[in-house]
Amino acid sequence: MILGIAVVVWLLSGIYIISEGQRGVILRFGEYRAVTLPGPHWHFPYPIEMVEKVDVGRVRSAQNKVSMLTQDENIVEVELAAQYRVKDAADYLFNVRLPDIDNDRADQSRGTLFQVMESALREVIGKNSMDFILGEGRAEIAAQTNVLMQSILDDYKAGLIVLNVNLQQSQPPAAVQGSFADAIKAREDEIRFVNEAEAYSNGIIPQARGEAARMMAEANAYRGRVIENSKGEAERFIKLYDEYRKAPEVTRERLYLQSLQSVLSKSNKVMINVQDGNNVFYLPLNRMLEDATKQSGTKTMKSPSANFTDTTSDNLNNRIRSGVERMRGNKR
Repeated sequence: MILGIAVVVWLLSGIYIISEGQRGVILRFGEYRAVTLPGPHWHFPYPIEMVEKVDVGRVRSAQNKVSMLTQDENIVEVELAAQYRVKDAADYLFNVRLPDIDNDRADQSRGTLFQVMESALREVIGKNSMDFILGEGRAEIAAQTNVLMQSILDDYKAGLIVLNVNLQQSQPPAAVQGSFADAIKAREDEIRFVNEAEAYSNGIIPQARGEAARMMAEANAYRGRVIENSKGEAERFIKLYDEYRKAPEVTRERLYLQSLQSVLSKSNKVMINVQDGNNVFYLPLNRMLEDATKQSGTKTMKSPSANFTDTTSDNLNNRIRSGVERMRGNKR
């Protein structure tokens, strides 16, 4: 009877429950037998079979901080954190020794995941420059490390899946941080100066083009004015030449008198003849011009190429001619 009760108790000890997020790994005489899902189960009691419960739902984390050599032979201190979980309970238990970091272990760095993480990170860091690692390449470094870690773990059949990798910190060694900060500032200044120069270039070039277009327009306008003035002057000369061919003496005299009128009408002058002890002779041109203007009213003077009909001009020319003839008579 007692033996029967003992057998029943022994058989009942084979009942076990797998919680949600766990997997049960059945071992028969220490050899892998099967994996059970969440729920109640039974197995042959110890020492025939054993059950190893593996938590496959919990997200675990690993963190490592280490100094590494970059592609351009600089040393950089990086801190990497990885989140992972178990994806295959049997592989996790039997394919590798100490697959991940167990906080109950004294030497955490001996875990396979820890070593894989450091190895993958060292390879990725060694393929990139320090500027890229410390600057815009942080996210890419983390992504490359994630892919490489998963590839190595799959080759080992470690039963782990890497969920996320973060490059938490990357900086030069403390001994050279000051010099490195100066170098970064110099590069930033270089970029700023280049941007300012490009902005100035983008502004000055359109301005110079506009100024050149304005100068071209002004030059073309001046060219047109000069051409038109030259044509007008040539036409005036041709007309004057036609008049000269008809009456050379009259035209010469007329041009001479018009030249006198043009020069002397702009200033207050009195011509005095003192040669040969003759009496002083006054030629009041201004008064003669004013008298001629009063007599002619408000008529305007015409150009030398006209028909010489302006009354004011004729009156003034007659007065000037009379004065000149009197001066010539006194000389004789």
